[in-house]
This record gives sequence, structure tokens and C-alpha cells, in this order.
Amino acid sequence: MTVASKETQNDISLNSKALFDLSAIDTSKLLLTRKELEYWNPHRFELALLDGIVWVNDARTDCVGIKHVREDEFWVKGHFPGKPMFPGVLMVESAAQLACYLFNSRHGKPALAAFLRIQEVAFRSSVLPGDDLLILCQEVKFGRKRFVCDVQGLVGSRVAFDARLTGMSIGPTAES
Repeated sequence: MTVASKETQNDISLNSKALFDLSAIDTSKLLLTRKELEYWNPHRFELALLDGIVWVNDARTDCVGIKHVREDEFWVKGHFPGKPMFPGVLMVESAAQLACYLFNSRHGKPALAAFLRIQEVAFRSSVLPGDDLLILCQEVKFGRKRFVCDVQGLVGSRVAFDARLTGMSIGPTAES
């Protein structure tokens, strides 16, 4: 599966506003597919927003996920008729799911994570059907039950959003 074009990779590596340097990361390959991600994240059906994990550093403090924004998604018809834009709340939810993956993978087992706080959210650029939204997640604090991450969404060389998320494990998943 092709995740992002070489042109997109080059655009991102030139983007000085990225949360961390992506120039050495091959964004055209998936480390985990959407199906494989189901082990780590409890989200299913329309709310499983990530299409895969592109990269995770060895310390499991930084990672990159991808969301392919499609024409057939549930929100397209109403947000907005004639000019669909990926809702900001779903951008943040996509990033929250990536933060959940990072937390769970660092612990080595899946758990439910609830988000306690979303801070410093800024939406900087529209995300449209057909776009590949790369989502960056960087750990700020990590504990046994709680975590804080900075997150950011990129489309090509554009920053679409950024935020700080705080989450907490609330127990095992139904499947674990």
C-alpha cells in the first residue's frame, strides 16, 4: 500500500514546523496496517480512524500514523454539502487514537484510554477527501496510567492542526 508519495515526503522534510524531523522516515510504508492496529486500539467501525502506523522510534516516545481521508466516509455528506472538509474534532480523535496506540504499545498490552484534556488546539489548514493526513505524536509525560502527548497533523507540507492531549488508562479492553 502506498501511503504518501515521494513528493509528499520531500515536502514534509522541508517543513520546519513539523513536531519532529521526518526526513529519515519512509512515509510510503506501513509498520502496522489498520487490521493489525485493532490489537492495540479498541476503536471499531466508523470510529476506527487510523489507517495504519507508519513509524515508531525505538524508545516508543514518537510515532507517525496515517489517515486516508475518503469520499465515502460518514461525515462527507453533511460537513459540508458541496464542500466536504474533514471535521476538526475527527482530526483530534485520529490523533488521540495514535496517542492511545503509543501508550499501549509502550506498556506492551492493550488497554482502554480515556482522554482527560485537550489543550492548545489550533486548526491551521483544511483536510479534504483524497488527502493523506500524516499524524505525528510525541510523548511529553508517560506513567503507569496517565500520559501527555503533543500531536500534529500534516497534509503535504501544510500543518493541518496541532494539540496537546492528556489521557488515562481506564482498564483492559473487552478483548484483552
